[in-house]
Amino acid sequence: MEEKKFDLKSIIGFTLIFILLMWFMNNNKPSEEELAKRKAQQEQQANQATNTQKDTHTATFQGIPTDSVALEKYKASLGAFAYSATLPSAKDGVTVLENKDIKLTISNRGGQPKEVLLKEFKTYDSLPVYLIKDWNATFNLSFTTAQNQTLSSKDLYFEPTLNENNGNKVLSMKLKTSENAYLEYVYTLPKEGYMLDVAVRSQGLSGVVNTSKPMNIDWKLQARRMEKSVTYENRYTQATVQYDGDRISRLSQGGNDEQKEEKVNWVAYKQHLFTSVLISDNPFAKGDFVSHNIAMSEGKDVKYTKNFLTSLPIQAKSGELSESLHFYFGPSDYNVLKQYNDKYELTELIPLGWGIFGWLNKWLFIPLYNFLTNYFSVGLVIILMTIIVRLLLSPIVYKSYVSQAKMKVLRPEIEEINKKYEEPMKRQQETMALYNKAGVNPLSGCIPALLQLPVFLALFNFFPTEFGLRQKSFLWAHDLSSYDAIFELPFSIPFYGSHVSLFPLLASIAIFIYSMMTMAQTAQPQQPGMPNMKFLIYLSPVMMLFFFNNYASGLSLYYFISNLLTIGIMLAIKYWIIDEQKIHAQIQENKKKPKKESKFQAKMREMMEQAEAQRKAQQKR
Repeated sequence: MEEKKFDLKSIIGFTLIFILLMWFMNNNKPSEEELAKRKAQQEQQANQATNTQKDTHTATFQGIPTDSVALEKYKASLGAFAYSATLPSAKDGVTVLENKDIKLTISNRGGQPKEVLLKEFKTYDSLPVYLIKDWNATFNLSFTTAQNQTLSSKDLYFEPTLNENNGNKVLSMKLKTSENAYLEYVYTLPKEGYMLDVAVRSQGLSGVVNTSKPMNIDWKLQARRMEKSVTYENRYTQATVQYDGDRISRLSQGGNDEQKEEKVNWVAYKQHLFTSVLISDNPFAKGDFVSHNIAMSEGKDVKYTKNFLTSLPIQAKSGELSESLHFYFGPSDYNVLKQYNDKYELTELIPLGWGIFGWLNKWLFIPLYNFLTNYFSVGLVIILMTIIVRLLLSPIVYKSYVSQAKMKVLRPEIEEINKKYEEPMKRQQETMALYNKAGVNPLSGCIPALLQLPVFLALFNFFPTEFGLRQKSFLWAHDLSSYDAIFELPFSIPFYGSHVSLFPLLASIAIFIYSMMTMAQTAQPQQPGMPNMKFLIYLSPVMMLFFFNNYASGLSLYYFISNLLTIGIMLAIKYWIIDEQKIHAQIQENKKKPKKESKFQAKMREMMEQAEAQRKAQQKR
């Protein structure tokens, strides 16, 4: 029997590594003073921006000369567009466009959306979901007048005209210089859905706008917080760009990022489970994209997660503008976005994983999830998906366990080899010879684990991005798309948080039991000078506990059930399927039969013999 004891040096080494890692990561986090300073600066900047906007729009109506000569000079200095904003017809006000899914409030100021309400959804604290509210977003067209003055449409006032066409709401917003010269935004909202069509066009711009100078569409958005965990929501909040046909570029999720792309089809500001997308029927020649992280901590007072900015140049054709654009304001729901895939491929903004991981999600897990949700609640669907996945993978688990059983049978003979030979190289050679005679491949237990890895990573991407989990309860978890806190701590633990989530705790326990079973089955005699890897069975559950405490409880539920099922399958294989005595007898039979070395085994033997010869030659010298 192998004496089960811990290598004290290994334990100390792993503990020091873990402590150093935690210390390093904790010291790279901003202090409370820095967070408070950043928050104060952000609030000050936001207040200054708001006051500047108010002052700018108020000043538009002030200081208009009454003398006719002075008035003409004033008009010439401002330009026709700026002067039009001082006319009595240019008034502050809003127009509402609404269907069964979305409500948009379009402001005369800038002719842009002032509020965007998604009518079917609520935030984590039961408030309405506003993607745009309190001027957290601006849609601006900047241009140069014939008098070489740069103006922004967001600073000017448009005249609204609302009509209805075949049940669609059509809103015309005109920025006039005269009755026959204007810049116009035409918003068209269908009876249902989250897509808003926007036509940007002009008439009579010649002589009013300097079309030889660049014109830009600038779209800014400060992403509003929607979910309970700021850290988790911010991790999946990012800007995504489709460009150059169907290529996808994603800006950094964890920090600040800037990118430039050409032939831009659309840009999406994805706020974890909701998204805002600007789409063009004719690709923009190029685009500049900026993402700035502003959520530095957890807490109820955090209102925004990231700042996004997109700048897209446009070009007048024959002296006039004619751009066909679209806004999507809605959930980041794969099934909803798929409705627009024929034209825009919007499902690509959901990060389902690259390569085989994305394929598994698109062609297996999403269809399976959609089918099961027709008959069962979301919590039961996760359990059923886990059972199906584990049953499909059970042949791989079986092969892995058979390999482990063979290694266990050979353990006494390997111990004899270790006692007989002191030289590590000779031990290795004899051990490999034993494996060859017995017909055992020590790597065969690793291959099944590698085959399960794509499924693991695919589901790791699936659950955090699945909109259907949002605000669905199961057992004690009130929202399967967020953490399932059962206890709030009076303090915060670095990288863990200020709460205790139960599903990650249960999953960690299950992983520990599974690791113990696997280690007992595959443990080999300790090689001198090598660290005791048994310590890893304690490290893995602890890392799982820390990493998943703020993750979606649906993902932790999957890992908990998955490990329970794996434990059950391993026990069933051990006690009812595999007979270790038969395996032992088969190995003894294999030893009697001459077995031809594979090319890999022959190569390994030659390398080991050469290394041994070199070692002996060095000793003689």
